[in-house]
Amino acid sequence: MLTVTSLYDLEHTLAGDYLKTVQYPWEALDGIKSMILELGPKLSPEYIEKAPGVWIHRTAEVADSAELNGPCIIGPETQVRHGAFIRGSALVGRGCVVGNSVELKNVILFDGVQVPHYNYVGDSILGYKAHMGAGAVTSNIKSDKTNVVVRGQTDIVTGRRKLGAMIGDFAEIGCNAVLNPGTVVGRHAMVYPTSCVRGTVPEGHIWKNNGDVVRKIP
Repeated sequence: MLTVTSLYDLEHTLAGDYLKTVQYPWEALDGIKSMILELGPKLSPEYIEKAPGVWIHRTAEVADSAELNGPCIIGPETQVRHGAFIRGSALVGRGCVVGNSVELKNVILFDGVQVPHYNYVGDSILGYKAHMGAGAVTSNIKSDKTNVVVRGQTDIVTGRRKLGAMIGDFAEIGCNAVLNPGTVVGRHAMVYPTSCVRGTVPEGHIWKNNGDVVRKIP
């Protein structure tokens, strides 16, 4: 469940072709900036380059109080709300919500992603219609500053010092949850509010507050 194809439907992002070039999604993080700078000039005329390296679709709604630093792409029908802060290297898809006081840095947000209230998302990839509840954040660097290891059936040494979370399609992250560095949340998985998650949550499973992982009831 750790591979790109097991977590994401690549039809729902402009980064689909780029993500096909890697096996594990975190392998794509170093190239997000270059990918956006390559994509931007090739976008349809419906995208307007509002500032150097900042492309915004005509149908997107961006609050005057939001700060967008390049390179970034904001897709059609997406809302970037009051006080949002995009630090750069952010590809935000169609129909997304980037809400009040949300900060994005070096991320890919697939179509339909919602990070609507007080979220920090850094060095992460969020799949189609993934949702983060209010105050939920990704932690992208370990307290001891050592490289991140992704914990699964087989542990994978990433060689990366900064790595947030890889969140699959339709995943639900509860309010005020913390996703520790290298967390992987599978498709249709859920994380309880106020949880501190470390490791992987398999597809179609629930991470409970005490760290128990159970299968969702159909």
